[in-house]
Amino acid sequence: MYDKADEPAPAWALPSRAPSQEALNDVFRRPGAGRLSSVPRVRHTTTLATLASLLVTLVACLAAPDGEVSKPAGTAPGSTLADLAEIAKERRLRAGFLIVDCVYNTELTAPYDVLEHTLYHAPDNLGIEVFTVSPDGAAVTTAEGLRIQADYSFANVPSIDVLIVPSTESSRDKDLENEDLIEWVAATGKSAGAIMSLCWGAFVLAQAGLLDENACTTFPRDYDTFSRRFPGLDLRINVSFVHSGKNITSQGGARSFDAAMYLVDKLYGEQVAAGIGGGLLIPWPPSAGSAPYLVSEPK
Repeated sequence: MYDKADEPAPAWALPSRAPSQEALNDVFRRPGAGRLSSVPRVRHTTTLATLASLLVTLVACLAAPDGEVSKPAGTAPGSTLADLAEIAKERRLRAGFLIVDCVYNTELTAPYDVLEHTLYHAPDNLGIEVFTVSPDGAAVTTAEGLRIQADYSFANVPSIDVLIVPSTESSRDKDLENEDLIEWVAATGKSAGAIMSLCWGAFVLAQAGLLDENACTTFPRDYDTFSRRFPGLDLRINVSFVHSGKNITSQGGARSFDAAMYLVDKLYGEQVAAGIGGGLLIPWPPSAGSAPYLVSEPK
């Protein structure tokens, strides 16, 4: 029987604590990533709110029918993807993809395809149910002309465990002035267990205040644009994606596959990710010479 514990740690793996720039370059053989900063760990303490939450859960369990445990809808927010990985062992997760007119095909379909394939590879018939959400539930037309009927609107969408924000033609301007959209992203992102942006989707997350305590990245040609609009954020450059806290921000384009595969690995393990990669012809785990990524602890 395959036992992952018998194998040495893969050469591509990075520690959860932010590595040094030298270590990053050694692993990926790709110099030029942004300077990393050492961030102290947050000490967790037991609070009255935590005790109250445990009491509510206990009461719910006692009130549930025999053989059944009552669980709240949605995902309890956590500081890392490890929290969501534990939930993924118990039930299917729900990934909601925000779509508006002129969303880009690749940044939408690449992670959609990868996450949907978890339904065929995750153990115990678990995995991720994927669906699209537009503000009013109406169909949208992508930047490349593909017509997509949204599954839900902001008003009737079920709880979301993984929020995906692909880039659109208006992610850097008009979308940022859309108060309803930004408020929905802010509220949904706070309650979700994981958040992913692709390309200019990082602009939307930043506008919603979801990147304030996290390192992030975006489309390489717009590093300067992003820095000017959000000068206080910790932008990292020359990396395929950045994982910080429960956020994964990607450069976008074909690199959107990297971020989605990484998320699957974190939630379901390397074997599941490798199985999906085999079907999609995406080598996993990635080789040492592939595009580098960054893992950074939130501030």
